[in-house]
Amino acid sequence: MELPNSVAGLWTQLAIAAAIILFSSNYLAKSADIIALKTGLGRSFVGVVLLATATSLPEMGLGVSSITLINAPDLAVGDAFGSNIFNLLIIGILDIFWRNGPILNSVSVAPVVVGLLSIVAIAATMIAVFFHSRLNVSLSEWHISPLTIVIFLIFVLSMYIVYRSGALLEASDADEEQSAESASGGLPRAVAIYAIAGLVIVVSAVWLANTGEGIAHAMGWETSFVGTQFLAFSTSLPELSASFAALRINAPELAISNLLGSNLFNMGFVLTVDDIALVGKPLWTAVSDVHLMTAALAILMSGVVIAGLAKRGRHRPHKFATYEGAALIGLYIVTSVLVFSFS
Repeated sequence: MELPNSVAGLWTQLAIAAAIILFSSNYLAKSADIIALKTGLGRSFVGVVLLATATSLPEMGLGVSSITLINAPDLAVGDAFGSNIFNLLIIGILDIFWRNGPILNSVSVAPVVVGLLSIVAIAATMIAVFFHSRLNVSLSEWHISPLTIVIFLIFVLSMYIVYRSGALLEASDADEEQSAESASGGLPRAVAIYAIAGLVIVVSAVWLANTGEGIAHAMGWETSFVGTQFLAFSTSLPELSASFAALRINAPELAISNLLGSNLFNMGFVLTVDDIALVGKPLWTAVSDVHLMTAALAILMSGVVIAGLAKRGRHRPHKFATYEGAALIGLYIVTSVLVFSFS
């Protein structure tokens, strides 16, 4: 039954779509892991790439539907940048629940490479926004911006660097055994579950896009704020679910690598698809420059994570928090206030 098109109804729809994404993401992540094991290619590359693709499907589905169905590119870009911020917030939240010292000290330094590459990708998108909005360069004769091509090439190169450097984590023995047991259903079943769960998530993301546009109009909010805050929270639920699942199997490195890798995927792949979806002009000519601020704070938060990964041998200064965890949560709150104020 169709929910009423009221403010309460819109928020209810947002909650239902988010719940569907959260539920489906569990099956998506598990099936991606099984596919990696059954094909014999391992988690070192295929597993994490599939997981990053899977957990970023909501951002991609919402972005394309925002552009093609409701002509709201600011929702698409705001969701991608907001998801970056929320993914980094998740690291701060995980730090509260991880009891074996600072969570960033409980993993190897390998995710530093992924973190640095994500910063490069975010910085490249900042240049694209600045180049088009502040310098008033439209390049209307281009279907997509040449800077988008550069961003995508950065993404491809980053994937190669991560693969060659071995920065993507190797699964622990316990994790391998647990996944081997869950993989007993076979590869065809895992592929079918992956495809069905992915389709459900994409459809839910389309629903989210329409709901987010309705909330923006009903509340009198800018679409950039709605995309950065509410929709980014909803589309980052797969990352949240997968991260806590990783903690339950004592694999914090899986969580950290996936969150940083998702940010790289959001910038390099999702926004490229969004630019292709926007017909008639480059994506960056149709979005608010408030995203420059969001991107800058994402880079700052990524720097906090990298510093925490690099500084070894630390202890928790407080039972419930570390310096980097508190900084990530604090910076997320600051970002939310600033985006609301300037949108």
